[in-house]
Amino acid sequence: MMGPAHSLSGAAAWLGVGAAAAAAGHGMPWPVLVVGALICAGAALAPDLDHKAATISRAFGPVSRTLCEIVDKLSYAVYKATRKPGDPRRSGGHRTLTHTWLWAVLTGAGASALAYAGGRWAVLAILFVHLVLAVEGLLWRAARVSSDVLVWLLGATSAWLLADVLDRPGNGADWLFTAPGQEYLWLGLPIVLGALVHDIGDALTVSGCPILWPIPLGRKRWYPIGPPKAMRFRAGSWVELKVLMPAFMVLGGVGAAAALGVI
Repeated sequence: MMGPAHSLSGAAAWLGVGAAAAAAGHGMPWPVLVVGALICAGAALAPDLDHKAATISRAFGPVSRTLCEIVDKLSYAVYKATRKPGDPRRSGGHRTLTHTWLWAVLTGAGASALAYAGGRWAVLAILFVHLVLAVEGLLWRAARVSSDVLVWLLGATSAWLLADVLDRPGNGADWLFTAPGQEYLWLGLPIVLGALVHDIGDALTVSGCPILWPIPLGRKRWYPIGPPKAMRFRAGSWVELKVLMPAFMVLGGVGAAAALGVI
């Protein structure tokens, strides 16, 4: 999938979680619903850190481009070191390490640990990164014609304002984890969900996605999970643009309405 579809699917997924939580009698405070959806939309771009032409590679200028090159080389090295006889030879690391359930869990756990140990500045950093990515994904047309600095300023200002809203009593800084010092541990959840939704989206495309690594399947450790090939599509095709993206918008709207008790 392309960046905008990934971000839309991430936002829709978190809004769906909010709807499910409300149906179970444990509704999210509205700031958690909004911030979680934005983080999930940004996190749904993050697995493409292994691709130097992806949206995330442009998001933070030379820093993100360099990071993408490093992650690509790291992913390729891990692929070569762990491949089984049935896994094909590759020339790069795209759709390998960062497109697995293990990567999703580790990045989410790392974000939660950072928020726990680093306090407010760590929370602001996590929000800033994912809000910039959310802008790049959800507002991609506007982001491409805008200055990078303007997008960064929008991300930084939004992160500061949203952190202030969450810090107010009852607004969700301590959602799920209420013990003193455990505020914002929940930030890892939309990051895990965003990465997994990205992987599922890529699994629907022609190449599939090795979500289950390092669990081996037959003669392959990097088995490309996906539906039957007749049901797959190419990234950027009409199926993605005309069917899936509108569906994500509708599902996200329904999820938000249900999470907020409107329906």
